[in-house]
Amino acid sequence: MLKIENPVLRAGALLFFACSRAWLTVRYGRRLQLGPGIVFKGRLVLGRGVRVSIGANCRIGKRVLITGRGQVTIGKDTLLNGCWIGCAQQVDIGSSCLISDCDIVDTDFHNLPPRLRHEPAVARAVAPVRIGDNVWVGARSIVLKGVTIGDHSVVGAGAVVREDVAPRVVVSGNPAEVVRQFRDDE
Repeated sequence: MLKIENPVLRAGALLFFACSRAWLTVRYGRRLQLGPGIVFKGRLVLGRGVRVSIGANCRIGKRVLITGRGQVTIGKDTLLNGCWIGCAQQVDIGSSCLISDCDIVDTDFHNLPPRLRHEPAVARAVAPVRIGDNVWVGARSIVLKGVTIGDHSVVGAGAVVREDVAPRVVVSGNPAEVVRQFRDDE
């Protein structure tokens, strides 16, 4: 991250970020917990009912929208850059992740059978999403309900992740498939 050398500009930036954290805390109340040192270069927007916990030193870039009625937990040192998180139950994102302009959802939002499509989603339509530490989720990718992405993995741009992703791999495509595995020394 860019370090501001000028002490006056640095103090101004720190004051701006502190004011942003204070405003969001007032706006969203107990539904939002923010760790220290979060940097806001974009907007954080929460839908009604969702509860969010963001770890220390995270960065919010572009517009980040989090909706639903569940619990979203984001680890420390993570970048959220223009993503949408739809959470009916639970979405956990690890530490040191790069979450690009993507969609992460833990629900189908609607039931599959035609006669039930306009009814509230049943339990089968919801499953938690877990993203490990140091994961990079590329732009325009989609992570669907019930998926676990292992530590140190990469989801390529535009990928549709419907099944679990092992640690230390790169997945790409629709449906996402492993295209590379990282060696232990990488």
